[in-house]
Amino acid sequence: MLQDNLLYVILISIVGIVAITVNYFISTREQQAEAKDHRLTWLKQQCESVFAAIKILREVDCNPELIDKLNVHVMAMYDEIAMLAPDSELLAHMTQLKEDADQALPSGHLLDSDRAVKKVQIYIGFVDKLVVQLAYAGRLSPALAKTYRRELYMLKIAVVADAHMQQGHNLLTGGDTNTSLSHFKHAKAILLKANMPHKEKQARLEKVNHEIEKIQPKRVKSQGTLADSIDRLM
Repeated sequence: MLQDNLLYVILISIVGIVAITVNYFISTREQQAEAKDHRLTWLKQQCESVFAAIKILREVDCNPELIDKLNVHVMAMYDEIAMLAPDSELLAHMTQLKEDADQALPSGHLLDSDRAVKKVQIYIGFVDKLVVQLAYAGRLSPALAKTYRRELYMLKIAVVADAHMQQGHNLLTGGDTNTSLSHFKHAKAILLKANMPHKEKQARLEKVNHEIEKIQPKRVKSQGTLADSIDRLM
């Protein structure tokens, strides 16, 4: 009897150990699957944003060196997706985004609408923050990050000013001189406020002033009058 009871205890212990082991194995697999899903979700979000940003930057003719740095960054995440989810719909989606970004070319039509310009501004801002993150992670030197951020600032100014110029030309072609003039003056105001090299600023301002004066020729005025001051500011 004692031996039978001991046998039962041993069997129950073995069953308990097996149950605990199986439960641990299942729980571990579930945790690993959950962690993998979370990681893939994060990678998807990051890759979508960076590929979209690269596409936009190519279309506005950004510095190719900066685009190359972004491409190295996003390809590391793309490769991780390929490792975690080979032959998946997610990988196929990322591959399509990659191809779209790789094949993008400079496009003047990108500045045809306020919505499109706003989109460009948002992605330039996103890349600016990403450059800071890469610098903190040691993947960009502080000096290079500073240079890229300066270029992104200049690009943002140029995009908005060029958009107003382009929309102004389009409206002028359609006969809407008043709205066209408003766009040209907006471009001028943006350039006047911009922190950019004097030579480049003056070259852009000359082009804008030329378009403004075609619509609104300068009045002949005496030196030192109030009109002089106002026109110089405008």
